[in-house]
Amino acid sequence: MKQPTQPPASELLKLENQLCFPLYAASRMFTKAYQPLLQQLDVTYPQYLVLLLLWEHREQTVKELGEKLLLDSGTLTPLLKRMEQRQWLTRRRDPRDERSVIIALTETGAQLQAQAGAIPAALLEKIKMTPAEFEQLRTQLKHLLTLLS
Repeated sequence: MKQPTQPPASELLKLENQLCFPLYAASRMFTKAYQPLLQQLDVTYPQYLVLLLLWEHREQTVKELGEKLLLDSGTLTPLLKRMEQRQWLTRRRDPRDERSVIIALTETGAQLQAQAGAIPAALLEKIKMTPAEFEQLRTQLKHLLTLLS
C-alpha cells in the first residue's frame, strides 16, 4: 500500500494550513468577547479564571491554581497579589508546609459569584453556538490540551 505523500513545504507553511493560528485567533477573540461581561464586575479574564476555581473549591494552593490554569508561579503571584489588594482573596503560608501558599476566597470574592452567574449564558448567546456544539468543541480542545501536555 502506497503511503500518502506529504504536501510540499510551501503548502505546509501557508497560514491557512496552520492549526496554531485559528486557535490563537479564536483564543484572542474569545477573551475579547468576555471583556464587556467581565468589565461589569471590574475583573480581568485571568482574575475570572482564578475566581472560577475559588468559587468551586474555596481555597487552593498557588501550586494547585498554577497546575489547573497552566500558569507558573511567576505569572500567578502578581495576579494573586492584585486580587488580594481588591480583598477578593487572602494568601497565607500553609502551617504544614511553609513553602506552600494557600489562597482562600474572601466574602467579597464570594459575592462576585452571584454577579458572574449570567456570564456563561451571555457568552453562549454572543457566539451563537448551541450547548451541544459548545460541549463538542470544549471536549476537542481538552483532548488537544491533553495531547500537548
